Amino acid sequence: MDSQKLEKELTEIKQKIWDLAQEYKQENRSLLELLRSLENIHREIRDQIFEPSLPNTRNALYNLIRDMEETGGWPYIERMKLKDLLLKLQIKPIESDTLE
Repeated sequence: MDSQKLEKELTEIKQKIWDLAQEYKQENRSLLELLRSLENIHREIRDQIFEPSLPNTRNALYNLIRDMEETGGWPYIERMKLKDLLLKLQIKPIESDTLE
């Protein structure tokens, strides 16, 4: 495996995704679609490519898990919590001196 080639390609992909997000930064529905697409590709890669590639011996699986833990753990796509979303919707109280 050519890790430098992979790193270069991943950097380019991340930059393209970031640029796309910036292009639509004022359109929350488009950003939501982007996040859903990333979640879907994550799931598809995990289910269709990663899981079938897992080692079939206990020792090899142990080594993979150990390497995963040493290099950042299991990939995870965090979802915004409803509580955090609701906090963003709270309206700041109007101060009395602004009404005068």
